[in-house]
Amino acid sequence: MQDALVIIPTYNEKENIEQIIRAVFSQEKSFDILVVDDNSPDGTSHIVKDLQKEFKYQLHLVVRQEKNGLGAAYIHGFKWALERSYDYIIEMDADFSHNPKDLIRLYKACHEEGADVSIGSRYSKGVNVVNWPMKRVLLSYFASKYVQIVTGIPISDTTAGFVCYRRKVLETIKLDKIKFVGYAFQIEMKFKAWKHQFNIKEVSVVFTDRTLGESKMSKTIITEAIFGIIQMRLKGLPK
Repeated sequence: MQDALVIIPTYNEKENIEQIIRAVFSQEKSFDILVVDDNSPDGTSHIVKDLQKEFKYQLHLVVRQEKNGLGAAYIHGFKWALERSYDYIIEMDADFSHNPKDLIRLYKACHEEGADVSIGSRYSKGVNVVNWPMKRVLLSYFASKYVQIVTGIPISDTTAGFVCYRRKVLETIKLDKIKFVGYAFQIEMKFKAWKHQFNIKEVSVVFTDRTLGESKMSKTIITEAIFGIIQMRLKGLPK
C-alpha cells in the first residue's frame, strides 16, 4: 500500500481507462488507484477488473449502481480512502485532460512543500488550456474569476478537478454536508478548505481536452456552479 491514492471517477471511459491506469502506474513515484465507476454501460468496470489481475494490490474498484454526479463519486472515494491509511488523496480525470506526469508535482507540493491542498491550476500563470474552443476557455476562465470576486477565495482555478488533499483536510471537512455534485462541488471543497484555513497551493499545469470519449459537461452543471456560488456567498455554507 502506498501513501497516496489517485481517485479516478468514470462513466463510459472504455477508450481511456486502461491507458490512464498504466500511465499513472508508470510514474517514478508509486501511487495506488481507486476507480469509482458509475455502472458504465460500455464495460469500463470490466476493463478495470481485468487489470486488477496485473495490479493486484495497487488497483482498486468501486462500482456504484447509479450515476448521480461527480461530487458524489468523489465523496464515495474520499470515504473509502479515509477508511484506509492513505495520507494523500488525489482527484484526477480519466480522459488525459490531467497529465499523469503532474501527479508527482501535486504530491510534492503537499508532501515536501507544506501545502494541505495542492491544485493543478490552469490559470495561475496565464491560461494553459489546449484543444478547447475559445468560447469554453472564456467560460471557464471567467467562471473562476467570478468565484474569486463573489467568495473572496484567493485561488485562480476554483473549478479545477486535479487536486491533492492531505488526509487531515478530508477528515476536517464534513463530507456528508457537501451540497453540490458538478463543477460547484470542486468550488465548494476548495471554499471549505480555505474557510478552515488550510494551506492551499496552486501548481501550474497544462490542461488538454479529451481526444477520446464524450465530455460530461452540461448546462445543468454550469447552472449549478453559477447559482451555487451565490448560495455559498449568501449562506456561507457551514464548515
